[in-house]
Amino acid sequence: MHSMGLNELREKYLAFFESKEHLRLKSFSLIPQNEKSLLLINAGMAPLKPYFTGEIVPPRKRITTCQKCIRTLDIENVGKTARHGTFFEMLGNFSFGDYFKEEAIPWAWEFLTKVLEIPEDRLYVTIYEEDDEAEQIWLKNGVPIERIFRMGKEDNFWEIGAGPCGPDSEIHFDRGPEYGCGKPGCTVGCSCDRFIEIWNLVFTQFNNDGNGNYTVLPKKNIDTGMGLERLACVMQNVGNLFEVDTIRNIMKHISEIAGKEYHANEKDDISLRVITDHIRSTTMMVSDGVLPSNEGRGYVLRRLLRRAARHGRLLGITKPFLCDVCRTVITESCEAYPELKEKEDYIVKVISMEEDRFAATLDAGLGILNDMTAALKAEGRNELSGDDAFKLYDTFGFPIDLTLELLEEQGLTLDREGFDANMNAQRERARTARAAAGDFGWAGSELAGIEDVTVFEGYSENSLNATITHIFADGEERGSITAGDSAVMLLDRTPFYAESGGQVCDLGVITSDKGVFEITDVKKTADGKFLHCGRVVSGDFAQGNTVSAKIDTDRRAAVARAHSATHLLQKALRETLGSHVEQAGSLVEPDKLRFDFTHFSAMTSEELAAVEATVNEKILASLPVTVTEMSLEDAKKTGAMALFGEKYGDTVRVVRMGDFSTELCGGTHLKNTSGAGLFKLVSESSVAAGVRRIEAVTADGVLELLESDRSLINQTCEALRSTPTELVKSALKLSNELRELRRENEKLKAAAAASKVTDALANATDLGGVKLAVITYEDAEADLLRKVGDDLKSRDEALAALLVSTAGGKLTFVSVCTKAANAAGLHAGNLVREVAKATGGNGGGRPDSASAGGKDVSLLPAALSELPKIASSMLK
Repeated sequence: MHSMGLNELREKYLAFFESKEHLRLKSFSLIPQNEKSLLLINAGMAPLKPYFTGEIVPPRKRITTCQKCIRTLDIENVGKTARHGTFFEMLGNFSFGDYFKEEAIPWAWEFLTKVLEIPEDRLYVTIYEEDDEAEQIWLKNGVPIERIFRMGKEDNFWEIGAGPCGPDSEIHFDRGPEYGCGKPGCTVGCSCDRFIEIWNLVFTQFNNDGNGNYTVLPKKNIDTGMGLERLACVMQNVGNLFEVDTIRNIMKHISEIAGKEYHANEKDDISLRVITDHIRSTTMMVSDGVLPSNEGRGYVLRRLLRRAARHGRLLGITKPFLCDVCRTVITESCEAYPELKEKEDYIVKVISMEEDRFAATLDAGLGILNDMTAALKAEGRNELSGDDAFKLYDTFGFPIDLTLELLEEQGLTLDREGFDANMNAQRERARTARAAAGDFGWAGSELAGIEDVTVFEGYSENSLNATITHIFADGEERGSITAGDSAVMLLDRTPFYAESGGQVCDLGVITSDKGVFEITDVKKTADGKFLHCGRVVSGDFAQGNTVSAKIDTDRRAAVARAHSATHLLQKALRETLGSHVEQAGSLVEPDKLRFDFTHFSAMTSEELAAVEATVNEKILASLPVTVTEMSLEDAKKTGAMALFGEKYGDTVRVVRMGDFSTELCGGTHLKNTSGAGLFKLVSESSVAAGVRRIEAVTADGVLELLESDRSLINQTCEALRSTPTELVKSALKLSNELRELRRENEKLKAAAAASKVTDALANATDLGGVKLAVITYEDAEADLLRKVGDDLKSRDEALAALLVSTAGGKLTFVSVCTKAANAAGLHAGNLVREVAKATGGNGGGRPDSASAGGKDVSLLPAALSELPKIASSMLK
């Protein structure tokens, strides 16, 4: 057994199973496709689930992959031990009803002992206690009986509730007695580190009905998984994943930046491991199209980046550094994942932006948390409130996990229930977001047994004759439907484009001699079934009927105008802003489009004008729009743009607009760019960190916008009694008049305030050498209260004053104290806090000046009547 690098091991594994007639597939994106139960891919078989369930036919019955995976369940342990990590690569070979144990076991043994040359006497296997078949195959391949261990269901039987399941067999490696516990009975199954599992072979051969009854599956499957990093530990004879060659190189870069040496200090080692692991995960996530946010997988990314940045601070790194370290991750992994190199500038930019954003808030947030924890300790408490934790999260961008970690370091706890209650209240707004999916929540189970797919002919046909293959209504399959019924139809062929790729679906009608069915929505399942959703307007329809399917051609043309303009827009943005621009989402509607793209600042008016001019220039240039089908590899050679996270088949459509734009796209388009008519930007805004949104219109949409603007101008002219040519002059005149009136109003307010100051000083309460004055206003802003406070202080050297405003039904308090008042024991912050509390509010501040807010105006008279008593109690 000789040492092998991680990249070499990956290639040897995939090449070995290619020699066994397996199709090598690239790693799927970390973003799950058509799988709402997962945030991120967390196992090698996860992206292949539709193949195992039969939802999609696999491209071949034998497949091998090295899949990128992320698991964050034990994130708090990452760094504290060298065992845990969030990112890993899973090697796997899979059979979908083809080979079974008789091949899977010998091939696994061959790869480990012949290809990798691992000594046979250091390998042990476990099998399910009732799996005699597996034992016989292992024995036949030369594994002695004393190195085969039978285990119970909890160890060697794979199942999740009802459905396909089966026994598994694990291969373990003996690392040697130096890793063991030293006990006489130490062997496979011991909790020490000597015997480690390196490969799990799952034999999916049964179906569980959910009641513990098992029947043999007609088609048996193989699902194996071997952690690449763990295998590398074995082959490189190192203690843990952080000492594996490619990962060690990443840590070495971090150590150089920090001026720290691994294994020199345990506290530093924890931080080095955290950063090393997290930068691997985040680099891969950003490459696959995840962006930092406060929800879902974007929050996982933000959490990992900010945890890594914080551990950089613990190592003494004060400048942004993760954006530099990610380049080492790319260098170490780009052999297997070339897209890392292609997107290097983009990855660096996203990480850099998030790192800068966190640095700007970290110090402030840490200061607030330190104040909170100091107050807790002073009061003899050890639990931070959920409200305070939520304030850190919502205001300062502190991931709750970071707050928990910092509290734990100080021996403090958190009211997690209180924090979660705040989070749930904030999320209430998004409860209806799944409406589109909810309408067809039944589709998965009802369509599972249907093999018919729909042939889409809408690229060339606007109407055609078809046969109704299935009808669904009220969540079940129906033989027929009649007038008034809402239903879903499946046809053998269709001209209707289903909503996908950001393009809205076609609308239209399905008709027969007996009825009319109005289409309101069209969706497409992962395996190619088109769901024509709508309502029977008249007559009736039955399964097997021959019908005429016809799209609304005017609507299709308007959508095509907007879609082709979207391609021109993306290219114009890349020319104007740079190659970092990538599509992050889109919506294409009739003569209207919305385009989300990666960019890190608001576009200037000059940039917007340049983009709009470029799009219109290409429209007027009458560029031919051609669509060509070709292999994905050939398409990439043409330089065609592809979407982040998009899953493409072997054959793709390449949409080319002259020599200007080339993109992979399955949507419907114009024949010539001139068909778009005109293009007009409507707005540019931010939708998330690092993501901008442009909204625009084409053709009829531009005419409608012009008409709307003209109507608005006419209404404004009427209101100002002006004309379009004089409108700007009239608006400026009115603005100047309003400004002058405001100045006069401020003068009157100041005069009234000055009058109140004189009265307040004359009627101030004498507290024995210090006077206490109170002034109440009905419509004063906080700034005015502060100005009046400064005026009062300048008029009397020994004065404390409380200024109150009840503007808008809200209470605003400002308190001031002169130096003499402070010396006598009065404190503006304490004074204003007590009054605010008496009205249901809170606040405070410095000894000489402070502000607060109250909630209940009705409690103000009682609060003010107590003010002299409150002030007197503070006097020395």
